[in-house]
Parts: sequence; C-alpha cells; structure tokens
Amino acid sequence: MATIKLREMQVNQTGVIVSVKGSGELGRRIRDMGLVPGKEVKIQGKAPLFDPVSLRIMGFTLTLRNNEADIIQVEVDA
Repeated sequence: MATIKLREMQVNQTGVIVSVKGSGELGRRIRDMGLVPGKEVKIQGKAPLFDPVSLRIMGFTLTLRNNEADIIQVEVDA
C-alpha cells in the first residue's frame, strides 16, 4: 500500500484517508466535510486543467481545489 496526496489519485481510483495535514481554518473545514482518517474516498473526475477534483465519500460528492486536496494523505493499492 502506498500513501499519496488526494490530488495525485487517478479518476475511478479508491483509497482510504490516512491523515489531514492542514491546521487552522482550512484543516477544520476539511474535517467538518467528513474527510477524516479511516474514510474511503473515490475520485470521480478532474476538471480539464486538473483543478478542482471531484470525489465521492460517504454517499455524497465533494469538489476540492488542489490546495485543499494536497493536505489529505490517502493510502491506495500500489
């Protein structure tokens, strides 16, 4: 299993959140959206210029900017 940033995941790839590195307001907002360690995420799509990234978590869809996705570490199959 490899640990990568959420932004580095490919479309239709699934992984489990390992950590959220952000602190302060951004880190709190990310965790408030349900992006917490142990949750499974799946990348649904990326915009043509790869920002933002659309993901599926806990039955709903979220869209994150790259700077937000960069603070989330995900464990994926290598």
